[in-house]
Amino acid sequence: MADYRAHIEPIREAIHHVLEGGRYILGEEVAAFEREFADFLGIGHAVGVGSGTDAIHLGLRVLGIGAGDTVVTVAHTAVATVTAIELSGAEPLFVDIDPDTYTMDPALLEAAILSGANVKAVVPVHLYGHPANMPAIMEIARRHGLAVIEDCAQCHGALCHGRMTGTWGDLAAFSFYPTKNLGAIGDGGALATDNRAFAEKAAALRQYGWKNGNISEWSGGMNTRLDEIQAAILRVKLRALEKSNHRRSEMAGIYDTLLASTPLVLPCSPADGSHVFHQYVVRSHNRDGMRAYLMENGVHTQIHYPVPAHLQPAYRRLAAGEAALPVTERTCGEILSLPVHPGISRQEATMVCELLLQWHSTTRLPT
Repeated sequence: MADYRAHIEPIREAIHHVLEGGRYILGEEVAAFEREFADFLGIGHAVGVGSGTDAIHLGLRVLGIGAGDTVVTVAHTAVATVTAIELSGAEPLFVDIDPDTYTMDPALLEAAILSGANVKAVVPVHLYGHPANMPAIMEIARRHGLAVIEDCAQCHGALCHGRMTGTWGDLAAFSFYPTKNLGAIGDGGALATDNRAFAEKAAALRQYGWKNGNISEWSGGMNTRLDEIQAAILRVKLRALEKSNHRRSEMAGIYDTLLASTPLVLPCSPADGSHVFHQYVVRSHNRDGMRAYLMENGVHTQIHYPVPAHLQPAYRRLAAGEAALPVTERTCGEILSLPVHPGISRQEATMVCELLLQWHSTTRLPT
């Protein structure tokens, strides 16, 4: 909540402006936010939608991907990525992750493409604020004639080889869930693209396929619209995003420095890019003991994500056998997200580190 308190007056003014204007769906605030967000990314178009899940789903519909098609993605992600693929009617196909970045391993992507039936697209996930290896992923996808939709739900403002995440693929899906680096006070999302035809189709499909008035130009339309109040709030928050990301990086720098002497595996830095630390994720063989110690001392942590998608009951049918994704499965048993949001102070981040140093100095269990 501290992130919102920092912007409370301009947010109140933005909400008041919407309420006074009397238009609450797809009005001037949404149009302005779409322009401003596209400009921030350095891309041609952004289309506001109801959620990040809807953004991926809509992107697949724009590309004509559906029943009988296969989409390659990762199992180490918020399950929304997989849900969105299934909503389109396509079948997800999982590829393992890089052990350092926790994002799609390009070295394994081509084999997955060749093993899958009717693969049409790749959905790489920029996880925790760390970009996926988009140059390698794009090269493989292009060689096989596949579309790419970037899942950018956790990487607002991150750079990959000097380019903003969300500008590499044919389309990019963003979430504005309240906890995101750029968050609303409810659900929201956007689909970004440099392709005008894709943007026009997305804008129609988000509202029943309407293009001219209430006439459906496209079949298979949805009802997934970013509302005016959320767009107004996002316009306020967007102006502060770079400062907010910098604050996250400062907190991550404290962790990096003070935890360097521990056996913990700390986040890696992107090659020729930037990490925006949606999460600060460490790894430990004794993750659960460490987490319990922090909780006993008043530090709340999270595990993103404790069970990979292919081991969850709804998606076990997609697993390709025992230990099919060994890096993913090992990672999910070791990761822990430390507090890193802009609302924590340097003193609080230092306290977390001091507790972890104490725990490592006293525990005899393997780390």
